[in-house]
Amino acid sequence: TLESMASVASAYWIDVKEKINSTTLAATSTVRGILEDSIASSALSSGSAPLVVFVVYDLPNRDCHASASNGEICCAYEEDGTCDYDGASSDCADGVEEYKTEYIDPLAAVLAEYEGRANVVLIIEPDSLPNLATNLGTVNCNTATESAYLAGVPYAVETLAAACPTSCSLYLDAAHGGWLGWQDNLDSFVSTVTSLNITSYLRGFSTNVANYQTIGIQCDASVDCIQGPGEDDPCCDDPCGLLDQYNYGNNELNYANMLLQAMATSVPSFDPHFVIDSGRNGVSDMRSDCANWCNIRGAGVGLLPNTATGNTTIVDAYFWLKTPGESDGCTQTLPSGDDPYSPGDLCARYDSMCGSVDSIGSQSGAWAV
Repeated sequence: TLESMASVASAYWIDVKEKINSTTLAATSTVRGILEDSIASSALSSGSAPLVVFVVYDLPNRDCHASASNGEICCAYEEDGTCDYDGASSDCADGVEEYKTEYIDPLAAVLAEYEGRANVVLIIEPDSLPNLATNLGTVNCNTATESAYLAGVPYAVETLAAACPTSCSLYLDAAHGGWLGWQDNLDSFVSTVTSLNITSYLRGFSTNVANYQTIGIQCDASVDCIQGPGEDDPCCDDPCGLLDQYNYGNNELNYANMLLQAMATSVPSFDPHFVIDSGRNGVSDMRSDCANWCNIRGAGVGLLPNTATGNTTIVDAYFWLKTPGESDGCTQTLPSGDDPYSPGDLCARYDSMCGSVDSIGSQSGAWAV
C-alpha cells in the first residue's frame, strides 16, 4: 500500500549545490541534515551507525542526452542561465572548476565531519559515463561535455573517497543491461572506466538507476541464452526482447555478471560489487518499447531494499535509488491548474521521451501520478 511504501527508505539525490549544506532548506533536505537526523534516530533505536544512500548528480552539462534532467552547472551559460552547448570551451574549464569547488569540495567537507558516525553509500553521477559510451557526438554530448565528465568523475571519486575512507562506499553508475548490454557498448564503457584509473577508490557499480529492467535470475556459465544450450532456462526470460538483438543483459543480474567479467579482463585487480535499483521494476511487461523510460504507465515497485540479493557474492544490495512515484519529466502540455482534465501550460523542460505512448507525468522531481 502507499502507506507502507512511505516508510521504505530511498536514496536522496544531491542534484543541486543547495542540498549539501543550505540553511534555507528544511533540515532533512540537506546532506548535513539527513546525516544528523539518521544518526539521532539510530541512537534512539538500535544504537548502531545508520546507513544513508546519496546520489551524487551535478556534473557540468549533466545528462547530456536528455532534457528534463539537465543540471545547474554548465560548461558555458546562456543569458537565462541554461547551458550553452555551442559556446563552451572544449575543455569545459570553468564548468569543471565550478563543479569541483562549489559542489564536490563542500560535499566532501560535510561527509568528512561524519566519518565513523554513519555508513554512507554514494552513487556516482548516473548516466554520465554511459552517455560517453553510446551518445558521444550527439548535439549536447559534445567535446566540452566529454571533457567535463572525464575530469569531473575522477575528481569526485577520489575526493569523496578521501573524505570518508572507512565510512563511504562508492558505486559508479553503469546504466543497465538494456543500454550497455551490447558488447560494443560495454567495451566502450569499460575502456573509459579503465582509462580514468579510479577503480581502487570504488566499491563497484550501480545499475538500473531510475530504470525498469528486471532483476531476474543469473545464468550459470553452462547456459547461453542466445546460441544455446539452455535457451529455455528461467534466467533467459527476456521481457524486452534484448536477446534477439544479441544483448546478453536481459536482466540486471546477468548484466552485472557481464560487467564483472569485462572489468576482470581490463583491470584484473578490481573486484567490483553491485547495487541495483529496484524502486520501480516490479512489472516487467508494461512498456510498448523498452527504450521508453519516462514516467511509465503501469510500472510497479520492485523488491524492498535489502541485502538478500540473487547473488550475494557480487551484488551487495537492492536499493530504491529512484523514489517510486517521483516524476522523470513532464508531458509537453501540462494539466490545467483549474481542471486537471484540461490542457494548461507547456512544459518548460520537455523531453521528447516523456511524450511516448507509455509516459505521463509532471515536472521532473514532482509527484508523477
